[in-house]
Amino acid sequence: MINSLRNLGKFVKVPDLRNKVIFTLAVVALYQIGANVTVPGVSFAEVQKLENLAKAGGILGFLDLFSGGGLTRIAVFGLGIMPYITSSIIIQLLTTVIPRFTEWRDQGAVGQKKLTQATRYLTITLAVLQSTGLAYAFHSGLLGFLNTNGQHLDLIPNFTFWNVAFIVLTLTAGTAFVMWLGELITQRGIGQGMSILIFAEVVAGIPYGGGAVLAQGGPVRFTILILLAVVLLVAIVFVEQGQRRIPVTFARRQVGRRIYGGQSTYIPMKVNQAGVIPIIFASSVLYVPVLLSNVIPWTPFRNFVSAQLLQPTSAWYIAFYFILIVVFTFFYVQVSFDPYQQADIIRKQGGFIPGIRPGPPTERYLSRILNRITLPGSLFLAIVAVSPSILLASWGINQYPFAGITLLIAVGVSLETLKQVDSQLMMRNYEGFLS
Repeated sequence: MINSLRNLGKFVKVPDLRNKVIFTLAVVALYQIGANVTVPGVSFAEVQKLENLAKAGGILGFLDLFSGGGLTRIAVFGLGIMPYITSSIIIQLLTTVIPRFTEWRDQGAVGQKKLTQATRYLTITLAVLQSTGLAYAFHSGLLGFLNTNGQHLDLIPNFTFWNVAFIVLTLTAGTAFVMWLGELITQRGIGQGMSILIFAEVVAGIPYGGGAVLAQGGPVRFTILILLAVVLLVAIVFVEQGQRRIPVTFARRQVGRRIYGGQSTYIPMKVNQAGVIPIIFASSVLYVPVLLSNVIPWTPFRNFVSAQLLQPTSAWYIAFYFILIVVFTFFYVQVSFDPYQQADIIRKQGGFIPGIRPGPPTERYLSRILNRITLPGSLFLAIVAVSPSILLASWGINQYPFAGITLLIAVGVSLETLKQVDSQLMMRNYEGFLS
């Protein structure tokens, strides 16, 4: 710890690293400004009512978590980074289905640029669709939010074509600008740009969430929740650092008078390889019944969705949420880590796993190890996501139902950023923070 504090002083003295940190903080501050500037043409009084409703949780509260509160304010950056995250997931899934995308993936840096460009175009398309749908939903009351008089909230009273077009254009331009800011942080700042913006968004809501729990539950329950957060924090760090290292040995080969190969390395397989992507998937799926309830004219179904699936502290919501996180963890890991591709790469490079033959036996071995690691990782992810909700539900507190998600994102991004800072210090012959 003392060495890490010493290196912190050395880190501040390095002009290049200091400038990167200042640039990153400046971009984050600019993003927070854009997330608080409301788009012209909306009712500010209705926006304030919607903000109060979103603080109670539900699907809107979850989406608002990833926009820094900008969604309920219909801010310039109201869509946040969600369109970019969604398009990135879609492109990553399509790389296993579309041969052209698979070819780009295998081309290295050149193919990655093409995939990045496709992600950008898809992000703009999704931003147009989402902003149009949200504009209609906020006007017609499709989301089902009511004010104190029992009437649907109408955030866009002047619902004309040109006014809606201006709102859609502003939100889409804001999404494009946020995407550019994230790429700027990746290129000129510290850490992965989009992850840093997500980190800034969710961490910004922690003080309000803690204050709401303290006001609604009292100091004793607030202290218990803090202790639970500390335990989960230690567990998240432990699991995020955990990995299974698969040894790989490369056979020696002689080219001319030189001998290549013969060294050993390993394939790191993380316990929590999916990150928070399954949580985003699960929340998106839980929103489907909400949309269906506005189409299906069946009162019992609508009452069930309104009373259970829209309340993050209800038993049905927690149960469905837990199951979906486990299922989507397996799904995403199987898509992101292809055992067949890994086995083929090892075979082409003249490597092998000790005791395992190259080819199909290596593929089956990697698949078995992957499934054994994913099971505890998925259960851990689901437990961390729902355990604060279970505790708050037992106390009747519904003001901060996404504490588990906030911890996962904050710790994960912090560790990744710290690793990058550590590597920068090691390049300059300094002992790293994680040493």
